[in-house]
Amino acid sequence: MTHAQQTISIALLVSSLYLALYMELIPLPAVIQQDIIPVLPLWTLVSFGAWLLFRLGFGLLTFRDTPEAYAELMDEIKLAKADLRTKGVDVD
Repeated sequence: MTHAQQTISIALLVSSLYLALYMELIPLPAVIQQDIIPVLPLWTLVSFGAWLLFRLGFGLLTFRDTPEAYAELMDEIKLAKADLRTKGVDVD
C-alpha cells in the first residue's frame, strides 16, 4: 500500500467516524453531542496549525549552521562571479 493510499484510507476512516458521531448514529451524552462534536473539525484544524507552528519554531531553534557549508557556499559564489566576469557581466 502506498503512502497516498494509506493517507486516503485514514482520512476516509476518520471522516466516516466523524459523520457517524455528527449524525448521532453513535449514541453519546447530549452535552458531548451538542457542544463538542459540531466544533471538533475547527478544534482539529487549530490544533494541527499549532503543532505545525511548534515544529517550525523548534526547527529554527535547533538549526545548526556549519562552517563547512558556509565555506562551500562562498566558494560557489566566487566561481559564479568569475564565470560571470568572463562573460562580461559586472558583479561587484
